[in-house]
Order: sequence, then structure tokens, then C-alpha cells
Amino acid sequence: MKLYHFADLEKKAESILDSHPFTYIKSGSGDEETMGDNIADLRKWKIRPKFLRDVSKRDLSISLFGKNYKTPYLLAPVGNLGIVHPEAELAVSRAAKQVGIPIIASTVISFSLEEIAAEAGDRWFQLYCSSDMDITLSFIRRAEQAGYGAIVITVDMPALGFRAADLTNQYAPFKLGAASGNYFSDPVFQEKLACSPSHDFQRAVDEQLKHLFAPGFSWEDVAVLRKATTLPILLKGILHPSDAKKAIEFKVDGIIVSNHGGRQLDGCISSIAALPEVVEEVEGRIPVLFDSGIRKGADVVKALALGADAVLLGRPYVYGLAINGEEGVQEVLDNFIYDLDATMATAGVDAVSALTRDILVRK
Repeated sequence: MKLYHFADLEKKAESILDSHPFTYIKSGSGDEETMGDNIADLRKWKIRPKFLRDVSKRDLSISLFGKNYKTPYLLAPVGNLGIVHPEAELAVSRAAKQVGIPIIASTVISFSLEEIAAEAGDRWFQLYCSSDMDITLSFIRRAEQAGYGAIVITVDMPALGFRAADLTNQYAPFKLGAASGNYFSDPVFQEKLACSPSHDFQRAVDEQLKHLFAPGFSWEDVAVLRKATTLPILLKGILHPSDAKKAIEFKVDGIIVSNHGGRQLDGCISSIAALPEVVEEVEGRIPVLFDSGIRKGADVVKALALGADAVLLGRPYVYGLAINGEEGVQEVLDNFIYDLDATMATAGVDAVSALTRDILVRK
């Protein structure tokens, strides 16, 4: 594959995928103002290197919830990967295990969370809370039993964002069953459906869509889920410091600063613009992870220097999957690790833990 720039990955993926699936992955909500700001605002921060330091050995490792990881990368949860490659999340899981990067498996995936667990190494489970709490609790129980290490609750999707490109194309992977692996294999969902999804596919998809979003989900529901599991719980989609403060009050174990890659609320603050205030509010009491806009090693350095404990990688690995399946994902991850390592060395920093805001200036 040998593609090192994000733009080259995107261009190659476009040449392979049908136009509608490619547009679904590439596009954001509205006129994509927020998606653009995620990139542009990262570029406003510049690295000011310090030299004449011994960087002959670099340590990229981090620790989260008492466990050590080789790099600060995690793979962001991305749904509907079956539209990109037939092996979808299974290929991603195998590649991530080979490289040593944890995955965060989405609720809305082509295979079940158990099938992914059989292929994956370190894994967390991302939870879209269903409008039916019984289904939500069933997902949590299954994740516990399948050896997932944390529950990541996405909070920024009470409804599907206004995704103009997909509306123009009349393309909805959810309605195609590309996101049904967990629902169709869930015993509680099956019981409510009262028939096998294989016998009445359309009815099963309609039932899933009925329960997929939970616009009434609130802090009180977070408290219910907190009592339902001993696994660490993270909230993904936090952008306001007051929400970060409340997360701590509700005994959440971590937060992920994210605007869903610009795919939900257009015109909202970029993730990197939100990060410093959230970090300031948290004051190190719980881990703060960063998502949305990571395209190269320098972006990772900037996010970590601004206080993030780890970063999530999304679209780049999806393009790798589209281009060459498992091997494509692995190559993308290897390149991102190499890029980060080289960026650390050339910035005069020998460890992720040594990154601080004083190596950054704002343009």
C-alpha cells in the first residue's frame, strides 16, 4: 500500500469504494464546518521543539485504568464497517491486536461483540444507549462476559445528525443491516422481536431502528448504568467543562473529548478547542481522552501536550481497511506509530509522559 499521507489514503479509498459508502465515511454533518474546524484548529497550535536533549530512546507508552499500553493510540468506534470491507470489524480487530493497539468496538457493527472479542486483543465496548433499557443492560452484560475492559457511552447522539451528503444520496447503512450484528444476536432484542431476524429481516431492522436512539437519555440513566457494571465507564462526546464536572460527580471513570468527527452537530466547537478547558476542569482526577481530527503524529503530540491522556484514531484506519483489509489497517497503524515516534524525537521529547503545554505556541 505504502501510503503515508492522510490525503493519499482518502484518495485511494475513494478509487476502491462505491461512491455512496465512501461519501458516508468521508462526510460530516451540515456543510461540514465542524469537521473542517477539527483539522484547522489543530493546525493553529505549533510545536516549539527543544534540542540538545538525549532522545536516543523514546517511550510512547501510557497507562489507563491500571493497564499499560505500548502507545497512546486507541481505535475509535466506527459503525457500519461492513459497507467498507466484508471482514469489517474482524479485520480491524486482528490488525489492532497485531500492532498492540486497543480497539473500541461500536454498538452498530456488522459482527457481534462476541465475534470481535474472539479476534481482538485489548478491547473496550462503545455503547449507544437504546431507548429500551433492557437492551442496553443486555449489551453491558454481554461485554462483561466477552472480556471487554471498559464501557464507552456515546452521549452526543440523541438523534442522527443532519448528514446532508447521505440525505442527498438517499443512503442509510442502518437500514441495510450493516449495523445489526449486536442487535440481531442479542437475546433480549430477539425476545422482544419474537421472531428470528433471518426469517423477517425488514421487521428486525425496523425494530432496531426504533430502539437505536435514546433522546431521553440523561444523567439519571448514567447513574443506572454506573450501578450495572464494575467496568470503567467513559463518556464520549464531552465538550463542555460543566459536563466534565458532572461526569466526575456521577462517578464516571473517564471522558473522551469528541464531536463525533464532525458527524453530529455542525457549527459546534472543535475537539481541540474544547480540550484545554475540559482538562482544566478535570484536574487529573480521571483520564481525558481525545477524539476527532487526528491525521498525523504532530496532531497526537499537540493533543497530549494540551492534557489528553490518549487519542482515538478513526477515519485513517477505516481507509486502510477499505484499501487492503487487515493488512491495510495494520500498515496505517504502523505508520502512525512511526510518525509519532519521529515527531517526538524531532521535537526533543523522549516520552509521552514528558509532553507538556510549554512546547506549544498558538498561531
